[in-house]
Amino acid sequence: MTELPFSDRIALVTGASRGIGAATARSLAAKGAHVILVARTVGGLEATEDAIHSAGGTATIAPLDLADGDSIGRLAEAIGQRWGKLDMLVLNAALLGTLTPVPSIDAKEFSRLLTLNVGANQALIAAFDPWLRQSTAPRLVALTSSVGAQPRAYWGGYGASKAALETLVLTYGDEMAGLGDLRVAIVDPGATATAMRTDAFPGEDPATLKQPGVVGDAIADLLASDFPSGHRLRVAEPGSA
Repeated sequence: MTELPFSDRIALVTGASRGIGAATARSLAAKGAHVILVARTVGGLEATEDAIHSAGGTATIAPLDLADGDSIGRLAEAIGQRWGKLDMLVLNAALLGTLTPVPSIDAKEFSRLLTLNVGANQALIAAFDPWLRQSTAPRLVALTSSVGAQPRAYWGGYGASKAALETLVLTYGDEMAGLGDLRVAIVDPGATATAMRTDAFPGEDPATLKQPGVVGDAIADLLASDFPSGHRLRVAEPGSA
C-alpha cells in the first residue's frame, strides 16, 4: 500500500461538520483523497475543511439539507461535471429522534427521521450511482448502530431506520454484483464520544468512550483494504483485543 492510497480518489462524506463524519473526512484526506464535505452547518464544514487543509489535504464544502432531494441531485450533477466520477460515498449523517416507547413515537418526528436516515440515503445512492460507476474501484460505506439488528426498548424509531438503511445498502450492493467492482460495507462505530451519544446518554462520561478519530481511521483503513462487498465492521472498544 502506498503512503497515499487515495491520491487520485474523490470521496463524499455526509454529516461532515462534526463527530464521526468530520473525523472520517480528515482520515480520508490524510490518505490523499479529495473530500467533499456535506452537512447543513456551514461553520462546522468550514472547521473540518480548515483542519484538512492545515494537515496538507484538500476538500470542498457543500452545505446541503439532505432532506431536499432536488439539492442532492444538483450536487451530484456538479460533482459529475467537475470530476466525472465519485470513488467513495460515506453515508454518515443521521437523526437520533426522541427515545420513547413505540406507541408514543411522534408521527411527524418519525417521518423526519425516516426521511433523513433512509430516504436521503436512497436519494444519494440514486443520484451518485452514475458517477460511482465511472470509478475504477467504487466504494460505499453506511454507518449503522447495534439497535438496527438488536432491538432495544425506547430505540424503536432510530433502530428501525438503521435496519432499513442496512437492507437498502446491502441490496444495492447485491444488485451491483458483477457490474464493475462496486463494493458496499456497513460500519457500526460502537460507543463513541459524539454529540448524538451525549443526547442519548446525557449522564455518561465522554472520557470513557472512544474518540471519533478512532472510527474515522477505521473507516479510512477499511476503504483502503480489499474488503468483500457486504462486509460488516464493528469498531473495537478501547482496550479490547
